[in-house]
Amino acid sequence: MASAALLLPLLAAASPADAAAPAPAPAVGSTSAKSLQRAFAAAAAEYHVPQSLLLGVSYLQSRWDAHAGAPSVTGGYGPMHLTDARTALAEGTRHGEGTEDARGDSGRRARVRHAEPPSDRQLPDRLKTLPRAARLTGLSTAELRADPAANIAGGAALLAAAQRQLGEPLSADPALWYGAVARFSGADDSATAAAYADDVFTVLRTGQERTTDTGEPVTLAARPGLVPRKAQLRGTGLRTASRAGTECPATVSCEWIPAPYAQFGDDDYGNHDLGDRPVSTSIKYIVVHDTEGGWEGVIDMVQDPTYVSWNYSLRSTDGHVAQHVKAKDVAWHAGNWYVNAKSIGLEHEGFLAQPDAWYTEAMYRSSARLVKYLASRYGIPLDRQHILGHDTVPGPTTASVPGMHTDPGPYWDWRHYFELLDRPLVATARRTGGGLVTVRPDYEANRPVFTGCVTPGEPCAAHGSSAVRLYSDHDERSALITDIGQGSAPTKDVNDHSSRVSTGQQYAVADQWGDWTAIWYLGQKAWFRNPKDHPTAVPGAGRMITPKDGRASVPVYGRAYPEASAYPAGVPAQTVAPLAYTLPKGQRYVVGDEVPGEYYYAVTFATGSHRVVTGKDLYYEIQYGHRVAFVRAADVQLVEPKK
Repeated sequence: MASAALLLPLLAAASPADAAAPAPAPAVGSTSAKSLQRAFAAAAAEYHVPQSLLLGVSYLQSRWDAHAGAPSVTGGYGPMHLTDARTALAEGTRHGEGTEDARGDSGRRARVRHAEPPSDRQLPDRLKTLPRAARLTGLSTAELRADPAANIAGGAALLAAAQRQLGEPLSADPALWYGAVARFSGADDSATAAAYADDVFTVLRTGQERTTDTGEPVTLAARPGLVPRKAQLRGTGLRTASRAGTECPATVSCEWIPAPYAQFGDDDYGNHDLGDRPVSTSIKYIVVHDTEGGWEGVIDMVQDPTYVSWNYSLRSTDGHVAQHVKAKDVAWHAGNWYVNAKSIGLEHEGFLAQPDAWYTEAMYRSSARLVKYLASRYGIPLDRQHILGHDTVPGPTTASVPGMHTDPGPYWDWRHYFELLDRPLVATARRTGGGLVTVRPDYEANRPVFTGCVTPGEPCAAHGSSAVRLYSDHDERSALITDIGQGSAPTKDVNDHSSRVSTGQQYAVADQWGDWTAIWYLGQKAWFRNPKDHPTAVPGAGRMITPKDGRASVPVYGRAYPEASAYPAGVPAQTVAPLAYTLPKGQRYVVGDEVPGEYYYAVTFATGSHRVVTGKDLYYEIQYGHRVAFVRAADVQLVEPKK
């Protein structure tokens, strides 16, 4: 769980001048009187910026959403994501805030470190664009944060200023604004700025049409033949960042900021293990995290050998990527050593428990391109049993289950993410007679009540969500589903996953009742609302397992164990320890993979003693509850998929 300090809203306070005097009325008007589409037109006309360009930049920043004046994860406001991070960047760390050991192997202790918030002087210019827009427009910072029309005007003023600084004309042709868009990104290196500008011009070429979070339709007509003048990038004066050492697609900006493999203290070392993947062991998973802290502090922490590590960090303002650990090596990030040894971890700048601390489209797109590249390189299927949230990684032991982390949480937009992965979540069967469903609510319309974002027990702000609530009966007044592994009664707390499923996850259908569907979940029949006119889940078909005939139930595991006879001399055999859960007779669960039991033995700094132990005993990865789990293949039988 995030610390209490990090659960406070990201609020940027107005300056004393803003509070002392009323702000001048924005020349472009207010969205209370004009539609958002007209606000873009008015700002474009006033600041002589092509309207299509203004729409394209705004789409990449916010998808035209206003977020009710709430800031993004980096203190960005409004449709143009103007940043004012003076008080918005409360830094900290998610990894050490729970009881989870990020390495997930009891042979080593957890690493914890806290970062101090930066001072205003330490904040980079990319986090202070809103005050600059205020100076350019004469509008108050308060208006620029709260009024979408004023915010759009501020963005137009920044683009026009960047164009003038580059010595370029305020042309009506968006192709002549490539350099200004690159500068608008806030990036300090040319590769990141170019990747951002390329995304904007991709949006301009393809066009977009969307209903925003305020219910307003906004349209950007496609211009498929638009070719920007990329040579303008040379005049921006941005530094050239080296991609040397990175494992990234050419379509993202990427730099190498290595996590240290260093020995210290009493034969201790950190913050990852050297390996030889995928030769020694396959890479099966990509784990999506959020940082629970700001970029600068997070980058500082991953370079500390006494802390933990992950493979990549992604910046919210512009989608910039930093790689820290090579794919061949094993980072300590997931809290389950089996998953760590077979996964790549991606940290996204963000905060789980702040529903309006939204992620930018720039980061979603950059992340999706990175994931597609990694999935193609290592043969990782693009589905929710291989593209895991940290919140879906199982606890490796019964004792570890309550302390497992819950990021990226219910506000990560999995449906949009899989669309960007070119794997949209669609029905794969004509009806639920196929035996399973894929969870797929409408993100914006799906707004389950959560508590504890700011104050324990108090409701969070209403917000779109990827999560769907589960009940013990087809009635919202019935009890929530209990997760016995948590050791506590279920709640609606934002960090409590006991009684909810997430977009993209698949479950076997257990029953139907009117507008309600029941699934097999944590060994129980769990119900959720699934009306035919606005379905929460769509029919699917796929492989499932059930206990073998004659078995009343079978054990469930948090990892796939090698059998004792598979361990060579000098490598202690891991105790095969089932979790508190069972898979009862008659229940079915969706299968992700069939895998051998495996253990990467790495407890010393010198790698000579490291071994990969692979057994002959096979396991199925299944979608058991909110998290995935494993069952022995010898204990269960496959259920053939129906069409």
